[in-house]
Amino acid sequence: MSLIGETTGKPGGDIIKEGTDASFVADVVEASKVQPVIVDFWATWCGPCRQLGPALEKAVTAAKGAVKLVKVDIDKNPAFAGQLRVQSIPAVFAFVDGRPVDGFMGALPDSQVKQFVDRLAKQGAGAPGDGLDDLLTLARESLELGDLGGAAQAYAQVLQEDPANVKALGGLARVYLAGGDAERAREILEMAPADAKDPDLDSVRAALALADAAPSDTAEFEARLGANPDDHEARFELAKALAGQGRFEEAADNLLTIIERDRAWNDDAARKQLLTVFEAAGPMSDVAKQGRRRLSTVLFS
Repeated sequence: MSLIGETTGKPGGDIIKEGTDASFVADVVEASKVQPVIVDFWATWCGPCRQLGPALEKAVTAAKGAVKLVKVDIDKNPAFAGQLRVQSIPAVFAFVDGRPVDGFMGALPDSQVKQFVDRLAKQGAGAPGDGLDDLLTLARESLELGDLGGAAQAYAQVLQEDPANVKALGGLARVYLAGGDAERAREILEMAPADAKDPDLDSVRAALALADAAPSDTAEFEARLGANPDDHEARFELAKALAGQGRFEEAADNLLTIIERDRAWNDDAARKQLLTVFEAAGPMSDVAKQGRRRLSTVLFS
């Protein structure tokens, strides 16, 4: 299953090796100043690790020496995994010029593993700056897939290199908010400049504002709507409560219902609240895109 035995001892056979905490500086940090080094943190009990390992080894072997792979069993060698804040395995880091510049968590399809290795091989040593963009892309993809741990780790890596990176701060705030930790999300927001413009920062700010203004319960308003579906005030308060809970799609649906039935109700309150919901959900979210289409249909019909 492993290709380690097949490569060791042949020309270029040191491109895949077992690493330890004792050898990490030499095998990874120093070696990456010559050529990119991939570190695979794994454990014998980890099923996804057994899936990812052979794919990584195959892709690195195919790169013909342009990239090295160091495999570290975290049960036997926990020190550097701890320093890199590895939260789950498999965890893969790419080192260039002595520092991590890219990475991912979890088992990926073979094709994506190959793309990761090929991208690193083309990058080569001495160009670590480009890795931050790749890491931000990885973090975004992880967040969209619901891999909050992977997204948090990738954003944290960017912030280690660039503590003022607005995209990483916004993304990490979204991760904490999605994980239900609103207070930590607020702390991350406070680290960003007050005038910083970023969709994720704006999204989290809007979501927190909605949560702060939200009624604590929906039961009263649902009961009122059950008795009178045209009780716009009850529907509006229900939408506020839903938005405060992060249930943006349901909140948008109720606000759009008010607009459809009385578009100017309460000095356009439903439309104004709807735009805040779109911002909280994210301008490219399905909630915003579908909601805007429905809003346009109502306003221009």
